[in-house]
Amino acid sequence: MNTPPDFSSRVAEQAVHWLLEMQQGPLDPRQQLAWQQWHDGHSEHQRAWEHIQRVNQRLRGVSSPLAHAALNAPKSGSRRQALKLLLLLGAGSAVTWGMREHNPLTPLLADYRSPVGQRRKLALGGGSQLQLNTATAVDVQAGGLIRLLEGEILLTAAQAFEVRTAQGLLKTQGAKMNVRQFADRTQVAVFEGRVELTPDGGSSLLLQSAQQMSFGPRGVGSTQSLDANSGAWVDGMLVAAHMRLGDFLDELGRYRRGQLHCDAKVADLLISGTYPLDDSERILDLLEISLPVKVRRFTRYWVSVEAKA
Repeated sequence: MNTPPDFSSRVAEQAVHWLLEMQQGPLDPRQQLAWQQWHDGHSEHQRAWEHIQRVNQRLRGVSSPLAHAALNAPKSGSRRQALKLLLLLGAGSAVTWGMREHNPLTPLLADYRSPVGQRRKLALGGGSQLQLNTATAVDVQAGGLIRLLEGEILLTAAQAFEVRTAQGLLKTQGAKMNVRQFADRTQVAVFEGRVELTPDGGSSLLLQSAQQMSFGPRGVGSTQSLDANSGAWVDGMLVAAHMRLGDFLDELGRYRRGQLHCDAKVADLLISGTYPLDDSERILDLLEISLPVKVRRFTRYWVSVEAKA
């Protein structure tokens, strides 16, 4: 059970105010100074700010009414009250309640989780291994069934396994495959062996080694060759081969807390290279060297990549 956070309702209201301000766009210098003074003014403020960042991160992909109001309510007053309630109920307790009621595949109650920016290895026995990428949650059940609740996994299966995602079922008698859960689709890449793919409501098909495919409610995509970045995260790398900067920053943002924004003016710039995921600040510094961009750090949780003046 989550314990209530150690800050007052008044401070929670202040933290919500600053989060909503930042979600409207980068703070101007005056606002930035005011936020910094508030944040540094008391340890209670710092605890509230760290707490609201964790809550905001957990809301993504959650189907509870309270989480929906916090993220999507059209009026700022509704969002403010929902966020404040989530803060005061404790880290994730209200979200967990909503997911118990509305989503049986609940990441917050998963058997195994990996935090944002971290990776994790699990031995499954018999020579099989499961690796969890950033912000990933899985249930591992008897009989070789793995439920991917959110995030991305690499399964090295020495025997029969099934992987259930939000969009379908993957079966193998022994394969090495990467499975990523998007909001609206599943992507699977097969490195070794063969995988039987059965989309919900669709017919089964077979994926061979060195092939990848996406599937979801809109149907099954075409079979493609493995791309340059497939599975590179296992080695702690992000590989770009003529990738749009906007897409690159979306990928990098998975490994960082807070907001990583890309200005539309530079989103279509192309980038290539191999980058270490464990040092995202270094990657951002390298962008300023290799591309005509400027990285503006408003806070450690709000970074914007813009056109160089």
